[in-house]
Amino acid sequence: MRKIMASIDIGSSLIKLVVGEISKNGSLNVLASSCGPALGVKHSLVVDPEKLSRSLGSVFQKCEEALGQKISKVILCVPSLGCDFFMSEGSTTIVNEDGMIHSADVTHALQGCTYNKVEDDQEIVSIKATSYKVDGEKIRRSPVGIEAQNLAVRALVVTVPRKNILPFIKCLEKIGVEVIDFSLGIIGDYYEFQKGMMKDSVGAIVKVGYSSTEVAIFNNGLLTNTKVFNLGAINLLKDIIYTYHLTKNDARDVLNKLTSVSTHNSNGTARLKFTNTEGKTVEINDYEIAEIVSSRLIEILKIVKKEINHLTKKEIHYIMLSGGVSEMPSFSLLVEEVFGHEAKIGELKELGVRSNIYSSCVGLIKFYDEKLSLKNQDYGIFDDDELEVLVNSYTNGASSDRSILSTLFGYFFEK
Repeated sequence: MRKIMASIDIGSSLIKLVVGEISKNGSLNVLASSCGPALGVKHSLVVDPEKLSRSLGSVFQKCEEALGQKISKVILCVPSLGCDFFMSEGSTTIVNEDGMIHSADVTHALQGCTYNKVEDDQEIVSIKATSYKVDGEKIRRSPVGIEAQNLAVRALVVTVPRKNILPFIKCLEKIGVEVIDFSLGIIGDYYEFQKGMMKDSVGAIVKVGYSSTEVAIFNNGLLTNTKVFNLGAINLLKDIIYTYHLTKNDARDVLNKLTSVSTHNSNGTARLKFTNTEGKTVEINDYEIAEIVSSRLIEILKIVKKEINHLTKKEIHYIMLSGGVSEMPSFSLLVEEVFGHEAKIGELKELGVRSNIYSSCVGLIKFYDEKLSLKNQDYGIFDDDELEVLVNSYTNGASSDRSILSTLFGYFFEK
C-alpha cells in the first residue's frame, strides 16, 4: 500500500494542509500543500463554524486541484490548551500460539493504561510507553518478539478537553472530510525537527504563532509539559497600529514590507507612506519598525525563557523555535540575544513546504506513521481506485501545472 497521508493544522490566522507519501526509507515526499485564511477561529478555538467551514473548503479545493483527487481523510493538529498529563500502568496476558509478545499485545497493554482513567470530557492526544515489564522483569526496549506470559507497561498519557476538538471535527465533516486521528500540533513540530541528542535529552519546542506562543518540554522524546500564552504576531500589528494610528490592513502591509526584526539590519532607507485613521500623512521607515517589532519579540522570548524554567527543573539541552514568526528576517539574532547559542530555529527540509508554518502538519504525518509502524500496520488515505485516478491524471498530462510539485507527483506514482 502506498502510504499517502494528509495532515491539517487550523491556526488562528492560517489553515495549513499537507499531503505527503512516506517512502520506504521513512522520509516524507510532499505531494501537495496549501494554506488560506482561518476565518472563524480565535485563539486556536472555533468561534464561527460557518466561516471556518467555508475557509476549510477553499484550502481543500486548492490541494485537490493540484492532486486531481478529493481528499476525504486527514490527521488533525489540535491545540494544547488545557492539556493534562498523568502516568499510568496497564497489562495484558500473552495468549498467542507462539508464546511471543506481538505489537497487538503492546496496544492492549497501553489501552489498559487509559481504561476508566480518562474523564468523559477529555480526549487522549498522546500515549507513549516509558517502560515495560515482561513477566515482572523491567525492560526499556520494545518487548515485541520476547517470549512471555504477561506484559505490563507504564505510560505517559496526555489529554485535552473534548470541547476544544469536536468543533474542528464537525467543520471538517461538514465539507466531507473524516478525521482519522488527531494529536497536538507541537508534537508534530518535535517530530519534524528531532535529530541527534534531541531523542535522548530534555529540551523545549517553542512555536510563536499569530495569536499565541506555545512552549513544550520534551524528555527523551516524551511530551511532559506545555504552556500557551496569548502573545504572538498579532501583538506586533497592535503595536504598529497604536504607534502610527493605522488600520489593521495598513499595519499588516508595514509588517510585510518593512520586515527586518533587528535594528542591526535596518538603516532607515526603506520607507512607506500612509494616511492614518486621523487623516494625517505618516512616513514609516524600516529602522523604526525594527525597533518596535524587536522590542515586542524580545519581550515574548523572555517570557518563553521564564516559562521553560517553570515547566521543568531539569537541565535544558536544546531549544527549537518554530511557527510563522520564526520566518521573519533576522529573527535568529533576537533568539541568540535572549537564549544564547543553544537555541535554534527549525528548518523544514521537505521540498514544497519550505516554511515553518507547515512544520506541525509535516511532523504529524511522520508521528502517525511511527504509530502505525509500532503496530505493524500500513495506511493510506487513497484506495487503489483513487490511486489509479491520481496516476492517470499525471501520466496522461491532465494537469496543466508543470510546477516542481506536479513533476514530483508524477514520479512518485509512476507505475
